[in-house]
Amino acid sequence: MLSTVHFPAQGSLAMPPSLLFRNLSSAADNLDLSTIKPGSSRRRGAHSKLRIGNFLTFSGSPGIWGPTSTNSVVLAIDEINRRGGILGRELELSVYESGGPLEDIVRRAEQAIAFDEVDLIMGSHISAVRVALRKVTRNRIPYIYTPVYEGGEQTPGVMAIGETPRWQSRPAIHWLADVKKASRWYLIGSDYVWPWQSHRAVKKYIAEAGGRVVGEEFVPVGEDNHEAHLARIKAARPDVVLISLIGTDSITFNRAFGECGLAATTLRLAGAMDETVLLGIGADNTDHLYCASGYFNCVGSRANDDFLIRYRAMFGPHAPPIGSVGQSNYEGLRFLEAAANQAGSLSMRPLLSAARNVVYAGARGPITIRNGRAEMPMYLAEADGLDFRVIKTI
Repeated sequence: MLSTVHFPAQGSLAMPPSLLFRNLSSAADNLDLSTIKPGSSRRRGAHSKLRIGNFLTFSGSPGIWGPTSTNSVVLAIDEINRRGGILGRELELSVYESGGPLEDIVRRAEQAIAFDEVDLIMGSHISAVRVALRKVTRNRIPYIYTPVYEGGEQTPGVMAIGETPRWQSRPAIHWLADVKKASRWYLIGSDYVWPWQSHRAVKKYIAEAGGRVVGEEFVPVGEDNHEAHLARIKAARPDVVLISLIGTDSITFNRAFGECGLAATTLRLAGAMDETVLLGIGADNTDHLYCASGYFNCVGSRANDDFLIRYRAMFGPHAPPIGSVGQSNYEGLRFLEAAANQAGSLSMRPLLSAARNVVYAGARGPITIRNGRAEMPMYLAEADGLDFRVIKTI
């Protein structure tokens, strides 16, 4: 069943994820998708509003990012609409669940395009979902993918703006080798495309830094018993454990890592780690935990300070802590706004052409998209209780 909700143009309020979705009429459920030919699409822009279909995850391991992702996109839409929209078109948001079986998510995307007539899909979900959705959107509709990912995305129509291993992991690995004298590395990640491909790159960077990999394993998504993994890590005696686990899987692993005593002796470098995950791990289990990212909410900059003031003003002082994965949804719409303004059009071809080389400004400051790849300030931070402390810009 298709689930969606439309947000008003201005004055959007915070709401729990349980209230995000409503069921559409039975017409959506009875839509015959077999009649839709691959590559076909309606005439985009036939209505006055710019309809954004945002695929966010509220279930499973990555579901912890659902609330902050929603808050970030609602804030961006409110701000853009207060400025008059994009090229004069008011933004209208529909949110779709991107958790669960891939075939269900693909069906929701088909329905979003054919029945809801969304003009653009934006996603903050795991890379396995992106790989499935790009087959639906290819040559039909633009698709902005916002969070950290493995890099190398070149599918026509897909615009990936998140951190990649070359800019995120490589300098962090060299810093740990130079400053902490780390040479023995153990890699553990969730069993899907982002960790698979990221680890391939990471192994090259470890070798560059004079280190070697003493163990590697991939864990089924949703696994919360890490006793066997930790036993193998103890036996391998690494200097650093590089963690590419997703969402709550990262939380349960890092909790167990601290509780078994490894945190006192072994460094950790995490990939998809942000303040949301850190809160779940707990202050007692974050010793010697490092993370590299394009965003931390503790970064002291005018752009981030202003963003946090607006975030708290809209969602209150007790809103979920903003982190890189959720915040990337705000960046996605600021990127879209800049690309459309540069193109002077929201038509697919000129928009995609402009999006390959554009500069936009969000909470992370000025970001350059060069030949389809994002270049942004990157920070190395160490966990300090339930927050991060930025060590350096890398």
